[in-house]
Amino acid sequence: RGADFVWLFNYDAQAAPDSLSLLIDTASSHQEAGLLSPAITDQHGKAWFAKGQIDFLRMRAIHIRPEPRELAAGAYPSRFLTGCALLIRRDVFEKIGFLDERFFLYYEDADFCLRAANAGFGCLIVPGARVKHTEISSENPEKTYHLVYSGLIFSKQHAPRILKPWLAGYATIRRLKNRFDRLLGREDADAVCRAFKDFDRYGNLPSYLDRHRQL
Repeated sequence: RGADFVWLFNYDAQAAPDSLSLLIDTASSHQEAGLLSPAITDQHGKAWFAKGQIDFLRMRAIHIRPEPRELAAGAYPSRFLTGCALLIRRDVFEKIGFLDERFFLYYEDADFCLRAANAGFGCLIVPGARVKHTEISSENPEKTYHLVYSGLIFSKQHAPRILKPWLAGYATIRRLKNRFDRLLGREDADAVCRAFKDFDRYGNLPSYLDRHRQL
């Protein structure tokens, strides 16, 4: 509808009054930035997301603590941004398309950020913009299932080629561990097993980018 930006915003988040203005102002002064995120705290005011890193060796996208000099800056880069309150420039959608629907839950934001970065867009944190994320995420089998399943798809899609042999071995070790966990009746072991089985069944479905290229 002619918008220059889209702000993906979780229903369980609350933005400080000037957060969107700060994000837009930063985007205007950093034309290379296609995606921008505020600093996000939990319901108790503790840091929840202020920088992201990809740990391909453990097949994880993790939240890390920024350096003091970064927090003192107006904006600083991050390997990926959470989708909790993600401001996206229109140009990004026009160049790489939408979020990949293979990721029903988890890793869809990391996938989108890496695709944007590969297309030449920067990912920035704007620490002056503040959002509170009030979600209370409890551990349960469905959460475990999606973390494992989406993590496998993400690693298959984005891991550097040089790490592919390592990841194949790492995944095999995790599968063997899961067998022992199921024998011992450990919590969430069945969810992990289901995630691996579904990945084997559906993991080769074409990505959004592949489908977009076919069109």
